[in-house]
Amino acid sequence: MAESEAGPPAAAPQPAWHPLTWFGRGRALLPGILVCGVIALASSFLSEHYGGPLLLYALLIGLSLHFLHGNPQAKVGVDFCGRTVLRIGVALLGARITFEQVNQLGVQVGVLIVLSLLLTILVGVWWARLLGRTREEGVLSGGAVAICGASAALAISAVLPQTKANERFTLLAVVSVTVLSTVAMILYPLLIQWLQLSPVAAGVFLGGTIHDVAQVVAAGLLLGPEVADSATVVKLFRVMLLMPVVMAISFLYRNHHTLDEGKTTMPLVPGFLLGFVVLMLLSSTGMIPAAAVQGATDLSRGCLVLAIAAVGIKTSIEELLQLGWKPLLLFVAETLFIGAVVLGAVLVMAL
Repeated sequence: MAESEAGPPAAAPQPAWHPLTWFGRGRALLPGILVCGVIALASSFLSEHYGGPLLLYALLIGLSLHFLHGNPQAKVGVDFCGRTVLRIGVALLGARITFEQVNQLGVQVGVLIVLSLLLTILVGVWWARLLGRTREEGVLSGGAVAICGASAALAISAVLPQTKANERFTLLAVVSVTVLSTVAMILYPLLIQWLQLSPVAAGVFLGGTIHDVAQVVAAGLLLGPEVADSATVVKLFRVMLLMPVVMAISFLYRNHHTLDEGKTTMPLVPGFLLGFVVLMLLSSTGMIPAAAVQGATDLSRGCLVLAIAAVGIKTSIEELLQLGWKPLLLFVAETLFIGAVVLGAVLVMAL
């Protein structure tokens, strides 16, 4: 009688690697991932048929669906896309970069790009302080402007303290650098023609200042294939610098994190950065076929579109407006700063 009152014995907990555990986790993630996937497909359709930045479309559609983040069924998958899928996308960027591309730049250009990057981040932190903003906002805005726009903003955000304020600022960063990059894509070729820069100098200026890769290529093609090739190599060097910069930021902020597992520190080198380095080394040795590199590049872009859709869903427009005009001024000032530094150096070096 006592046994019947006690009921059947409780089932033993399944280990984390058990298929049933993974199946249940997948079912929980699926609704949110599907929502982000639909946004990504819609954004791709709009970009291909009507033009415009793919990431910006994903962001705007995601913002319009913010109410879904309050749905517990969708929330888990959306958070997964905004964190794990984002890091996969950043890691895959390493497959498109080789040391041979870096060697083509020359020492002068390489030093110029590194110095302009470091100065932009330092000036971003300083200006953020003058405007009464946090150091994290200065680091994120400076890194996004100095390296590779939206991709850098998302990568840096992944190793900064995961606060609501930082999430809102990350979204603003993506919008700001995307818009500013598009404006630069239109105006910078006109400036280059007015200054009558050589193809090499024009490529260094475009690749060293415009935020997003797609806009760099488009601006370069407006001036000819030679300018486009030079600009693309310089831009890929800036993308390569994403890894050491994010690693340094991760080290500085590793004691400011609180993770789900109860740990209070981030790993010294986050896993997605290790993946970035490994893929870059494999690509440099020629072990990754060209078709695989293109596949990794496409997959990376797809992951970043999913991630930015998730960031949009997680952010309230009302909360975004609370940031005010100062962050926008920060992005514009940093964009003008890096443009002035690189242009001045290009004119002095007479490339």
